[in-house]
Amino acid sequence: MRPTLLASDLHLSPERPALASAFRTFCAGPARNAAAVYLLGDLFDWWIGDDQLRDPFDAAVAEAIAGVVRAGVPVHVAHGNRDFMLGAEFAASTGIAFLPEQAVVDLGGTPTLVSHGDELCTGDVDYQRYRARMRDPATQRRLRRLPGFVRRWLARRLRARSRDATSLKPESILDVDDGAVAGAFRRFGVARMIHGHTHRPATHHVDVDGSPRVRIVLPDWCETARYLEVDERGARVRDVPGAQA
Repeated sequence: MRPTLLASDLHLSPERPALASAFRTFCAGPARNAAAVYLLGDLFDWWIGDDQLRDPFDAAVAEAIAGVVRAGVPVHVAHGNRDFMLGAEFAASTGIAFLPEQAVVDLGGTPTLVSHGDELCTGDVDYQRYRARMRDPATQRRLRRLPGFVRRWLARRLRARSRDATSLKPESILDVDDGAVAGAFRRFGVARMIHGHTHRPATHHVDVDGSPRVRIVLPDWCETARYLEVDERGARVRDVPGAQA
């Protein structure tokens, strides 16, 4: 059985060409031999609207994904906190399918809850308010009507504000909330959860109502290009072959 591959928090941008090269290697190699690929948010460091596809860098990323889909491998994409404005044109140009905020999928015979993961960081009240505002369709319609140069300025400003705010917050509220995790396990009735966002890759074994559950946090691509490979034998972190991030 072919494995399913999952990755998140790649933060691809023209400023980090080695990461883009690693992603192309991933798409040309492991991804084409997978049962399916799940990109769980923050594929891009920022996305201001699908007109960004006119940019050569972003068009090349989209074409790499489209090549995976043309090879017969379904690709599923979750919106992250940096690329929440990925839209219909991006989906049409790549052939991907967008995921809902939280989705249960069969991975190697095990029903698994997958998401970007930022919705689980409920202790960060300010961020959750921002998230709700930016995910609102009316807000996104207003943003898309702005000229591209204005949206780029806003993206840079929001990234700077996010870095400043994060540096002032205690570590405890930047991670997922235990209650939110337990609530998600109960709501979806699964024993395994996979997400990204926190940049704290690990496998957590937790007890929810007397039952053992597993929460896997995906590695980011800040230093090394890595993905999770899942099949009926379990889950393993793999490096992108020959890639230098």
